[in-house]
Amino acid sequence: MSKQRNPAVEDSTLLYQMAPGVLIPYEYQGVKPEISAYQTSAWIGTSLMISPIYDVYGPDVIKFFNSICTNNFSKLGMTGLRHAVICNEKGQIMADGVAIKVAEDRIRTYWLNPPLAYLAEVSGMDIHVEDMTGKEYFIQIDGEKSLEILEDAFQANLHDISFARHRNQDVDGKTVRVIRLGMSGNLAYEIHGCMADFAYIYDKVWASGKKFGAQKLGLHTYNLFNHTEAGFPNINLHYPLPWFESGDGLRDYLYQRPATAYYNIKRKLVGSAGEDLETRFMTPYDVGWDFLVKFDHDFTGKEALQKQSENRTRTCVTLEWNADDVGAVFATRLRPGEEPCEDISEQSASFANERHAEDGFVYRADQVLAGDTVIGLTSGRIISYTYNSMISLAFISPAYAAEGTELTILWGTPGTRQMQIRAKVTRFPYNADFIRNSDKDVNDIKRP
Repeated sequence: MSKQRNPAVEDSTLLYQMAPGVLIPYEYQGVKPEISAYQTSAWIGTSLMISPIYDVYGPDVIKFFNSICTNNFSKLGMTGLRHAVICNEKGQIMADGVAIKVAEDRIRTYWLNPPLAYLAEVSGMDIHVEDMTGKEYFIQIDGEKSLEILEDAFQANLHDISFARHRNQDVDGKTVRVIRLGMSGNLAYEIHGCMADFAYIYDKVWASGKKFGAQKLGLHTYNLFNHTEAGFPNINLHYPLPWFESGDGLRDYLYQRPATAYYNIKRKLVGSAGEDLETRFMTPYDVGWDFLVKFDHDFTGKEALQKQSENRTRTCVTLEWNADDVGAVFATRLRPGEEPCEDISEQSASFANERHAEDGFVYRADQVLAGDTVIGLTSGRIISYTYNSMISLAFISPAYAAEGTELTILWGTPGTRQMQIRAKVTRFPYNADFIRNSDKDVNDIKRP
């Protein structure tokens, strides 16, 4: 990308260096206008272009994915996709991402590496892996006007693409894959294609976006908005991954490739949840992905997940934090001579502030209590600019998951000053007043 024009960075007011030589637009107009755009128009982002992209191909490709993923790939067609979930023997999530069938014996994956490449290497199956990272661009467009913007940009009718489906579209002689998928909770699409065509396609999408009042979306806003407010638990933002705790083989593989494992190679655990990693690892049932677990095939972690399906210990909810209590925690930092609590003003999903530190990659999680009993943990807190409140996702005992249940968050890493914050279970997802992409009827939208 560095050798080509990158139009996505041209209007950015702040850039983030994800890796040496890899700059990502961190912010454009600020969080509030970037977030609000999806409600009336759309936002356009490129944050996911940092995704590891790997193709797996060969006669055993379906057999391989069925052996490592909780969902079944046997009936995956050329226009479908899977939200693929890879677990370890304990049923803990090691990776999740999108898998698309791009040829009869070839599946393209996003965000499934490095566990994917390792598992392919030791599978003993007739498959091959090809690293496609950096060879494909990745444009997201989410919001009420996203379909109209794309149809205007491409001068094509895209109404036929249903949720979780994709097809190729010719745009001035360039092949573009249009996928109806996104994380805003509203109507959304992803646009993929050859990296050499990125600037051309991006310019066309943005030119049409401006006609409809769209905003560009930076990494900061993407992380804050998509995963907490819209109810999509996310690796690293809400929970760490058990890469080094899932067997000697994967651990040794990662130590030999530290650049691919930097999220987990040096972790710093903060928050009242403490340093017990096992409590922070999540299963599909913990994060509300029951529908992604199919017991009609054999896969790693099946036995553990079958037991969990019969005895659920955690489920995912939204917590709304008491404003007065949040203010009281913040106020401890403003009184001379008083021991301050840890800063509660920063957004926990902010890569620039709370995610990275000199001493490692930082993960925050705090205990959730019912009375004096710990019933789970909470992470990924944000200030919701849409609803003017502080919220987080929580992974708690199902017995306390009913909307309106009053709970308590213990704020503060052990060894620092701790305070209790009242919270209540609220709607999930928090932006449930918008029609979800999966339920959106695009027939009401004017065709080109």
